[in-house]
Amino acid sequence: MNSRRAFLVWGVAVLAYVLAVVQRSTLGVSGVDAQERFAVSAAVLSTLAVVQIAVYAALQIPVGIALDRFGPRRLVLVGAALLVAGQAVVAVSPTIGPAVAGRVLVGAGDAMTFISVIRLLPMWFSGRILPQISQWTGNLGQLGQVLSAFPFALLLHTAGWGVAYGVAAGAGAVGLVLAFVFVRNGPVPVRTGAIPLPHSWSGAFRTFGHAVRRPGTQLGFWSHYVSQSSGTVFSLLWGVPMLRGLGYSPTEAAGFLTVIVVTGFVAGPALGVLCARYPLRRSNLVLGCVALLAAVWTAVLVWPGHPPTWLLVLLVVAMGIGGPGSLIGFDFARSFNPVGALGSANGLVNVGGFLAAFVMMFLIGTLLDAVSRATGRTVFAWDNFRVALTVQYVVVGFGVAMLLHARRRTRRFLHEREGIRVGPLWVALVARVRKRGVQ
Repeated sequence: MNSRRAFLVWGVAVLAYVLAVVQRSTLGVSGVDAQERFAVSAAVLSTLAVVQIAVYAALQIPVGIALDRFGPRRLVLVGAALLVAGQAVVAVSPTIGPAVAGRVLVGAGDAMTFISVIRLLPMWFSGRILPQISQWTGNLGQLGQVLSAFPFALLLHTAGWGVAYGVAAGAGAVGLVLAFVFVRNGPVPVRTGAIPLPHSWSGAFRTFGHAVRRPGTQLGFWSHYVSQSSGTVFSLLWGVPMLRGLGYSPTEAAGFLTVIVVTGFVAGPALGVLCARYPLRRSNLVLGCVALLAAVWTAVLVWPGHPPTWLLVLLVVAMGIGGPGSLIGFDFARSFNPVGALGSANGLVNVGGFLAAFVMMFLIGTLLDAVSRATGRTVFAWDNFRVALTVQYVVVGFGVAMLLHARRRTRRFLHEREGIRVGPLWVALVARVRKRGVQ
């Protein structure tokens, strides 16, 4: 545990995740090019991303069950192979149909990667380092966005669509070979925990049922749902077109996406330390991330005319904090599930943010077309985005209500099973101030 070999396995697994994020996010920087290449509307263009994310979300539970059945190594390899195949199909697609099929394969491969890497962590690491390693996994993975925002975008605009997507597929193939050589399931016995790793599909489904019913798993789901979705929608599809509508160049738009990643590198470790130090206040960290996003989005959308650059930078910074905030959902899954059920629990949690994201992606595309037809403005005009992006308040607002409900149930569970009573945050803060005053 926590050995040099553990860090080697983790490093190569994270590389596989980085390359998965590259394949996932290439569409985000090529959305305008895709619309021109395939000559489709905004709503049809959104199907490229929506189908990919829908497949990703739909496969999280089956993949989670398979993780508990077969272990993470096999799924990392299968996922990498599907990602390579999907990008190769997109590279040679002359029309939207084959491209959609390619993105389906990308979504399927992507679905197997992150939760498999997360599933590896408790097999190789233990103690207070676990929440921090989890945060670093998510943050390092987002380097894939930087690679798609700059090297991939440069290839796209100089060498063309086929070369850019072909190189992305080739990089994925290199990652597949490295994962085959170095990634192994950990030395921790798979039967550690209250529920053993099942050796049949019926046992795997029973394990999944246990994970679903745990309030802590549900709290993780809604934490991921509310904190990740806005940044995912922005990074994977609508961010670059929105910024282009505001008059920014492709390079400048890519720079905004990079700010999200850089912010995550700063915020992620800090959130990991806070989660380890204040494990009973993790939901407050999630709600803080959501409140920040809501405040900045509101300022951007109500700003008269085009919002200033400093406000847009603040927006992507808030998204950069929301990404690591969503990883707290996996910390809830780890805390409230035995090792043998972590695949199922992580799969369920990971559905959350992507479920919200693909709903918002589709609704935003539909509204962009509707407002464009009604006003006669071009599809990617800023005033169209100002209307379409308001769907976030409905989708995320519903998630916040469900998160608060799941938190009440989780706290009741803690009190009944372990005798731990978690009061409101303000009560704890007042008690701490009084204690310091007495001292």
